[in-house]
Amino acid sequence: MAVDSPARERILETAYELFSRRGVRAVGVDTIIAESGVAKMTLYRHFASKDELVLAFLARREERWTRGWLAAEVRSRAADGAGRLLAIFDVFDEWFHRDDFEGCSFINVLLEMPDPDSSLNRACAGHLVVIRGFLAELAVEAGVADPEELARRWHILMKGSIVAAGEGDREAARSAKAVGALVLASLPR
Repeated sequence: MAVDSPARERILETAYELFSRRGVRAVGVDTIIAESGVAKMTLYRHFASKDELVLAFLARREERWTRGWLAAEVRSRAADGAGRLLAIFDVFDEWFHRDDFEGCSFINVLLEMPDPDSSLNRACAGHLVVIRGFLAELAVEAGVADPEELARRWHILMKGSIVAAGEGDREAARSAKAVGALVLASLPR
């Protein structure tokens, strides 16, 4: 079957929704089969294993969440790097207040699969590197002397706010933005 067949897309979309909301370990292949309406053989024709399906989900999450939503929203809200870095937390604030807030799939799967030798753990770490790369680009735009270091710090603020929101602190993005403003003000340029 073609890589982009309707059945493959239905399986991946179903897995995307289920993995995003419930986590990878909590969702079995049988649930994905039942919800997508495909036969088990069809699923395995497109994805040789559940891990392969999870890897496809993570790639789609990067495409939709990191590039299609977060980066696009941030770039549309501010004209310069510093403003865009801070705008991340405005975007997060709206996200954290939504009824369908599900947290960061990369963090969630990373925690579900703690073995650093796991392909899923490595994939999540790789997707998080992509986010830090985006942050480094914004830091360069902001004229920061050490963009990689700022990206690392900023990513810690982002991940911390996501975890805090997952704990129920829906104001976490506002707190992270305040800390971020202090970080930016303290950096040599």
